[in-house]
Amino acid sequence: KGPDGNSVVLDAPDGLIIVDTGRHPEHSAKILAFARERGQPIAAVVNTHWHLDHTTGNWDIRQAYLQVHVYASNALEGALATYLSKSREQTEAALADPTTTATQRAQIMRARAVTDQPDRIRASQVIANSGPMTIAGRPLDVHLAKFAASEGDVWLYDPETKVAIVGDLVVDIVPFMDTACVDGWRRALDEIDKTSFETLIPGHGPAMDRAAFKVWKTAFIDFVACGRSQAPKEQCIAGWEKGAARFIDDAHRNYVRGAADFYLTTRLRSSPEEQQRYCKPLKPEA
Repeated sequence: KGPDGNSVVLDAPDGLIIVDTGRHPEHSAKILAFARERGQPIAAVVNTHWHLDHTTGNWDIRQAYLQVHVYASNALEGALATYLSKSREQTEAALADPTTTATQRAQIMRARAVTDQPDRIRASQVIANSGPMTIAGRPLDVHLAKFAASEGDVWLYDPETKVAIVGDLVVDIVPFMDTACVDGWRRALDEIDKTSFETLIPGHGPAMDRAAFKVWKTAFIDFVACGRSQAPKEQCIAGWEKGAARFIDDAHRNYVRGAADFYLTTRLRSSPEEQQRYCKPLKPEA
């Protein structure tokens, strides 16, 4: 099954802040159980981006805490009209397929409920710009990368603890480029690098120190450069595997090779128009 993005819990004067809520009900159940154990309400959710493996659990939390505020960019609106609309068509095909298992069907129906009822995950507090912000009584530096790993990537830096929470702007095993504006992504990594973080929490994978982030960032830059060159694809894939070796476990090695090949084809070596597809709003403003 598709993975859940990392969730991060921050203490705040008004309750807990949850950064990203995962995809599967088991994931959000753990978040709710943690809040009960702490004896604190969940006061706010921050979504780093609109991908469903980071947002689907919003609904579970909203049902348990009716007053919770959800902070995110407004990129969901364009995604609903484009990317998620296309995914909805694929969902119907999967549900009609007799080989789809009951477990798979339950996961598909959960995703379909989100696209059919987007208020389940939609922001109540739209993040439109970067700057200092107080969320649930806790001051944070909130950053908006308008076109990077997706449209409207939100990432947080907490100067007090020197922690950066960056969503899928960093993903340990391979950069997920499905909805990526690669040049904007590089700029976002530079902005992260300018902070004084000591610990970085990626969208997927374990926390990193600054040295590990530097290794990942260099591997990303080299992979993009190779992908845009005339080098054989196998050379670029091998380069990523070598540069990011410390982040790739044996269980994901074959996945990484396949994903890197896919992103080389669909993003880095696609037509100029396709390469710029996610460097502008998914849904043009009227």
